[in-house]
Amino acid sequence: VRSQMWPEEILSVLEHYGLLNSLPTSVREVLDRPNPRWKENKDECDTSGHVLNVVIGSNSVALKSAGLRARELGFRPVVLSPAVCGDVRFVSRLYGLLAHFACSRKEPPPEIVAELLKLGPEVGVESWDLCRTMQVLGEARTEGWGATCLLAGGEPTVELRGKGRGGRNQELAMRVGLELRDLELPPSGPVFLSGGTDGQDGPTDAAGAITDGGLYDEAQAQGLDINNSLINNDSYTFFLVSLL
Repeated sequence: VRSQMWPEEILSVLEHYGLLNSLPTSVREVLDRPNPRWKENKDECDTSGHVLNVVIGSNSVALKSAGLRARELGFRPVVLSPAVCGDVRFVSRLYGLLAHFACSRKEPPPEIVAELLKLGPEVGVESWDLCRTMQVLGEARTEGWGATCLLAGGEPTVELRGKGRGGRNQELAMRVGLELRDLELPPSGPVFLSGGTDGQDGPTDAAGAITDGGLYDEAQAQGLDINNSLINNDSYTFFLVSLL
């Protein structure tokens, strides 16, 4: 992207933040190089070139592709939002409530709907999107659609308090697994997948994790402490050990 800043301005910013010494040699050479395109008057800077920015990948694009694939696999895709964000604890609660809403055999309790509408704005989901999603999930329940695939994109925030290994997707999967604890197990109950579209979740070799309502009991049976893993931000180790 073309910039109209003077090289001296760029260097002063880098110097202010103590980054001059860490500059790659090639970048420093460009900034130090006399360039005829730098006019005496910055307003006359050469802007004749045209810059075209093209977005070739985004959450919306990923969700559209995921929806097409879900339909090919026999699921009915429902897209919640491409911009779910905020504290991972609130995001996991949102997904847990939506799972309970979708899996209710009867009309879901009004307190679930109320909590969803209250929680939505805190995690970047508009009330309109929540109402639309709940309406579609309700139709799926009454009309007997069969398997539904609820899709969402975004970037939850994880507060690092421990020294374990993990990533936002793996921690989200752990927390949602706890939210699903009182629901049926697959194939009748829900399965939750959280993964990074770039194929890497945090400083690990995993893209994310898959979980369901049996997570807590399985961890207990293996002597694993989920709460301790969450406190230590050690979701990667938790899932790695649980698979052994």
